[in-house]
Amino acid sequence: MGKKGQAPHRILLAIAAMLSPLWATAAKTNVLLIVIDDLGWADLGCYGAKFHETPNLDRFAGEAVRFTDAYSASPVCSPTRTAIVTGKYPARVGITDWIPGLDPKDERILEVVHDLHELPPSEVTVAEAFKEAGYATHFVGKWHLNENPAPNPLDHGYDSNVGGCQWGAPKKGYFSPWDLPEEANLPDGEQGEYLDDRLAAEVCGLLEKSGDRPFFIHWCGYVVHAPIQAPAPLVEKYRAKLATMPAPEREFVLEHGFQDRDAQSDPVYAAMMEAMDSAVGRVLAKLKELGIQDQTAVIFTSDNGGFSVTTKKFGPSCNRPLRAGKGWHYEGGIRVPLLVRWPGAGRAGATCAEPVISSDIYPTLLEMSGLAGRPEQHVDGLSVAPLVRGSADALPREGLFFHYPHYHGSGHAPSAAIRARDWKLIEFFETGTVELYNLKDDLSEKNDLAKVELAKRSELLGKLRAWRAAIGAEVPGRSDR
Repeated sequence: MGKKGQAPHRILLAIAAMLSPLWATAAKTNVLLIVIDDLGWADLGCYGAKFHETPNLDRFAGEAVRFTDAYSASPVCSPTRTAIVTGKYPARVGITDWIPGLDPKDERILEVVHDLHELPPSEVTVAEAFKEAGYATHFVGKWHLNENPAPNPLDHGYDSNVGGCQWGAPKKGYFSPWDLPEEANLPDGEQGEYLDDRLAAEVCGLLEKSGDRPFFIHWCGYVVHAPIQAPAPLVEKYRAKLATMPAPEREFVLEHGFQDRDAQSDPVYAAMMEAMDSAVGRVLAKLKELGIQDQTAVIFTSDNGGFSVTTKKFGPSCNRPLRAGKGWHYEGGIRVPLLVRWPGAGRAGATCAEPVISSDIYPTLLEMSGLAGRPEQHVDGLSVAPLVRGSADALPREGLFFHYPHYHGSGHAPSAAIRARDWKLIEFFETGTVELYNLKDDLSEKNDLAKVELAKRSELLGKLRAWRAAIGAEVPGRSDR
């Protein structure tokens, strides 16, 4: 997609860049947005993990508001990343699958839904909004919002980019040489350097150089996405720990015929989790060391649930008590950690059970920074700042909507879902079946009420279909093959 017709907001960005020294003021709130790849809701100690050790994030949770019912906008990465930077549902933008998605298979029952493979230049990203306000804007880590070398973060409002490219994972692994593409602007480190240790060092470097100009740093870890690799000493630590624990009653359960890991028991994944926690801890410590912790809002979240279900064996993650994982619209695939620290305004150590979603991050960051909202852009997002400060208990919306009309390597077939207060409905396009759950009574989604609560089923299915029609979400048709 070209840039024709997009001149007005690009001109504003150029003007903003020239005026930014005039706007720079230490009184403005800095922003650090941390997005971890494939981090499951139950992966952190503060969310109930028993095998993984995440002391830095557990401590951070005590300084932040912890959301118990936060959702990724999609059960896979690229659509959620789209929602974060645009404030819109992925289906509204047109990116509904990870980029570029699976190759079409002749045996599939449903036709392929064609989606965009790059973020449209017409979207005014959250980085562009901060740039217009005079902020220094930086991207570090996994981007995965393009199929080709360009456009990349530098084309979407970020002043600098370290690590961001079309790759969804380090193809040569987490230990240097990573051999990332040239546009990632991240040369190989010393032999064996761990990629996300390097990314944390890059973030710390940006913090040290920030000076008096307010900053927006968008840090997206490549961990804990496959390949599952971690420093050897940590792996040995968790292998020893696992040896002292009783064996789980069962390794997996079947999810639509595919294996879903039933207990946290992968020592390499646990080591990877601790390595991630240590990297985040170093960056949080740097904020304190530089004396800017009280001027910096920090949001920590994930792009989708943990990878626990695969068509081969089972994944490294376990999302219990949630059902399934990455790729699925069950809670394990879309419910994610969300920690928000807003110095001077947030309720340190509080929890919030209001359902919120990735598209809410954009307007939240603007409000926490004292900037004007952009409702014409973040049309699907609502600021959760009132929830963080405790001035509201709920947001004015009828529900959260999810649309993943694609097949996935977890075994998932195209589906959509709606969460409305205590109720959750999933519609499977391939079979035409509908499942209904009351999450207040049934967090693990074991008791399908679709044939019992007929009125609620009809109500939610109607809302879901009306939402799809309103935003132009494409539903896959039957294949003639």
